[in-house]
Amino acid sequence: QVQLVESGGGLVQAGGSLTLSCAASGSTFRINVIGWYRQAPGKQRELVAAFTSGTWTNYADAVKGRFTISRDTAKNTVTLQLNSLKPEDTAVYYCKAVTRFGTDYWGQGTQVTVSS
Repeated sequence: QVQLVESGGGLVQAGGSLTLSCAASGSTFRINVIGWYRQAPGKQRELVAAFTSGTWTNYADAVKGRFTISRDTAKNTVTLQLNSLKPEDTAVYYCKAVTRFGTDYWGQGTQVTVSS
């Protein structure tokens, strides 16, 4: 089992910044992929950024150049730095981990609201 707890969401004006953190616990040694997804009202959940197969990163086109994902393996945390935020970035942001056995784990989500 892997447990994921997100923190750091909130309300920010367009152009502002936020930092989201995901703390992983449990069988973290089994994690193969870890990253962030988001879901806006009425839309499907989508990938934002993730570490895949070690240190490789994958970003959604909509956030490239504005968001940065990083990790601290010693602390089992993954951080998403959100800069130059836009109203269309408003969503619930979820941390997701996938084990090497293909099992998905999700955090409870944290709300990010960007006002225009």
